[in-house]
Amino acid sequence: MNIQRALAVFAAVMIVVSVALGTFEVHPRGLGEFLAAIDASMLSRVQGFIVRWFGNWTWNALATPLLLRPAWLPPASLALLATGLALTLAGRKTTNRSRRRS
Repeated sequence: MNIQRALAVFAAVMIVVSVALGTFEVHPRGLGEFLAAIDASMLSRVQGFIVRWFGNWTWNALATPLLLRPAWLPPASLALLATGLALTLAGRKTTNRSRRRS
């Protein structure tokens, strides 16, 4: 399986996930609320991991704003990035042109 196909499949799965999260939620929830609904201690474990390995500034500057966004937004963003990367890596096939002059 080539990388373009794998990225395209990943993008398709992420689009389905983001549409499902955006459509089937009774009321729109933030990513932090969604993760807390899955497992109550998940946010504290994620925070401990991020602070331990990347520092407190990473939690405050990157993770906290991400957790306030709607739950469908991160999968949609990953789908957009994977689609762009797949299209970039696809490249164009060149045609064989004759080098003779007529």
